[in-house]
Amino acid sequence: MKTIYIVRHAKAEGQPFHAALTAEGEGQAHRLASFLEQYPVEAIYSSPFKRALQTILPFAERTGISIHEDDRLGERILSEKDFSDWKEKLQRSFEDFSLAFPGGESNEQGMARAASFIEDVVKKDENHIVVVSHGNLTTLFLRYFDEKYGFDELFALTNPDVYLVRVDEGRVERVWES
Repeated sequence: MKTIYIVRHAKAEGQPFHAALTAEGEGQAHRLASFLEQYPVEAIYSSPFKRALQTILPFAERTGISIHEDDRLGERILSEKDFSDWKEKLQRSFEDFSLAFPGGESNEQGMARAASFIEDVVKKDENHIVVVSHGNLTTLFLRYFDEKYGFDELFALTNPDVYLVRVDEGRVERVWES
């Protein structure tokens, strides 16, 4: 049975592409590595953002599994502008999936990236696959399998977080214990 472990990155210093994990985040990444060892993981795919790669690196080093970077796993950009009311705008983007702010990506576009990745990864030979991404895109991955995931669920995510998805059943289960 095809199983995907969707991982949100550990605590980071910020949102930019090169933002690293905090000291707390580094500790979380090591706890995540121990946690993931209970699963028969065969492949790892990660966002190319530094914080995502740093989150899964301890697990990859322990297991010897290579990390495959995929741009489709990068975080959804709300806008090129910094909004003081960004949370309100983010909520609006969940109410209207086609809404895109200047220089940003709509949830509809982000969902298309997520769907494209999932469609490709389910064709792979490996049956147990770790996918490391970011809060907004993780929510869209989960929504691909269960439409209940949206704005409120995004803000319920922890750093890190892990959801187990049984693809054939379309079943989503949070397995991370923070």
